[in-house]
Amino acid sequence: MQLVDTHVHINFDVFQKDLEALQARWKEAGVTRLVHSCVEPTEFDSIRALADKFPELSFAVGLHPLDVEKWTSESAQQILDLARSDQRVVAIGEIGLDFFKAENQEKQKTVFEAQLAIAQQLNKPVIIHCRDAAAPMTELLQKFWQERGAVQGVMHCWGGTPEETQWFLDLGFYISFSGIVTFKNALTTQESAQMVPSDRLLVETDCPFLAPVPKRGKRNEPAYVRYVAEYVAQLRGVSLETLAAQTTQNACQLFGLV
Repeated sequence: MQLVDTHVHINFDVFQKDLEALQARWKEAGVTRLVHSCVEPTEFDSIRALADKFPELSFAVGLHPLDVEKWTSESAQQILDLARSDQRVVAIGEIGLDFFKAENQEKQKTVFEAQLAIAQQLNKPVIIHCRDAAAPMTELLQKFWQERGAVQGVMHCWGGTPEETQWFLDLGFYISFSGIVTFKNALTTQESAQMVPSDRLLVETDCPFLAPVPKRGKRNEPAYVRYVAEYVAQLRGVSLETLAAQTTQNACQLFGLV
């Protein structure tokens, strides 16, 4: 059985003392590929060093919506150049909109759209962060699709309602579920996990955040994606092996993993 953790942040300081043990545990759990997301371009060197260390790691480059105040006139070219600099860059991200307590919504939209354009130019998928912004996100994407054409991608760490889930499925996106889906009160997320077509489904940890039950409250890590997969398989009434095979195939399809 093989699993792909499609969203990790193992360059964070919390992992630096036990990276080899971390790898041993994810291998034991059946995790054969990982996609490392990027919060801001300054992380690129540290993420690339991890990919040098762990051949199973592919990665992305982009600017997170909570960091858009760091966007400058040079940022787009910087992201473009970094994405071109290494064949292990498989996506632009994580990018998106986070309107939770946000006062810079228009700036977020501008930066998000600029990075969508980079992904389209490079023919790479996007890894999208969307918090409290499903409706404006959908509106922006629909407008971009109409004016410039579609971009492939994934709604990562998804916690939206079934209605919102359908909006992004209709736009052609994959939907990725994290440990949130295992939480007792995450009923709408669980409903969404049941309705996503099997060929659009992904699993992730978003580690070190949001550890799934039964590890909730602890540091999350790639090995725990197995708990997410087990729970989603149970929700969908399929075996873990079936769910793992399908989500692995989907990850390879979206990110061009080999």
